[in-house]
Amino acid sequence: MLPPALPLFPLPNVVLFPNVLLPLHIFEPRYRAMVDDALEGNRLIGMVLLRPGYQADYEGRPPVFEVGCAGVITHAEQLGDGRYNIVLRGLERFRITGEETDRTYRVARVESLPDTLVEGDRPDLRRYRHRIEALLAAATERAGSRPRFPPAVADEDLINALAQHLELEPLERQALLERDGVLERCRGLIGLFEMKARSPLDSPGRTVH
Repeated sequence: MLPPALPLFPLPNVVLFPNVLLPLHIFEPRYRAMVDDALEGNRLIGMVLLRPGYQADYEGRPPVFEVGCAGVITHAEQLGDGRYNIVLRGLERFRITGEETDRTYRVARVESLPDTLVEGDRPDLRRYRHRIEALLAAATERAGSRPRFPPAVADEDLINALAQHLELEPLERQALLERDGVLERCRGLIGLFEMKARSPLDSPGRTVH
């Protein structure tokens, strides 16, 4: 269960998913202060996607999508000039219910949105995983690469990792994050793969911002 309030780190092209690692470079003073406070507290940060048109008020509080994902700082390196390199591990989705205005950085009141998966859904999830692997294998082979799938990774973790790291548009990732649970997210991925079937998909990789 998440705390009732989270510091927000809004970005225009990053969507975090549960149990996926995300390296970030923190350089703006307000977000350096956010990391300072997080490291002294529960180490939690809420990642949210900026809505289109954010440029007009980037230095202020531009609109963000209401659904984001909380992450815990698993690694932090402070550089000599005060910047940070950090690594977040996604924990749980949340919905913003309001914002506080007493900090230089944004803080939101949130409600948890756990990804639910009942045991009866696992056969469908495994079947969908095989479908995704087949679609991804066909795309990477067309691009001249050999697909590599880690069989030891749990189905839900693989789906979330693909949602975060494949070459998708930020709004496509956001739509996947907002899906009601990992099974629906998997169905959404299949739909995207099938739409992009004629275009090569890149294999998962690290994203640094």
